Amino acid sequence: MTEVRHLVITGLVQGIGFRYSMAAQARALGVGGWVRNRRDGSVEAMVAGTGEQVAAMIAWSRVGPAGAAVEHVAVELGDGSYADFTQLPTA
Repeated sequence: MTEVRHLVITGLVQGIGFRYSMAAQARALGVGGWVRNRRDGSVEAMVAGTGEQVAAMIAWSRVGPAGAAVEHVAVELGDGSYADFTQLPTA
């Protein structure tokens, strides 16, 4: 069964390759969805996969790549169907 979660990650998460690293991690785990920067300085993502895959992405998001200083990850139910993981333009 596919789970979909919407994430909003705050802290020092822009300008350090967070989106690129998250997309690479999602592809390695076989997770679908998307990631984008938000104008308020946060990063937003939709992740879809098995419960284990989604949990792994949430855990990764709480740390992020080298150089990130994640302060908080808000997790809510998400929606949609995703065949792959993409980086979207800033919203």
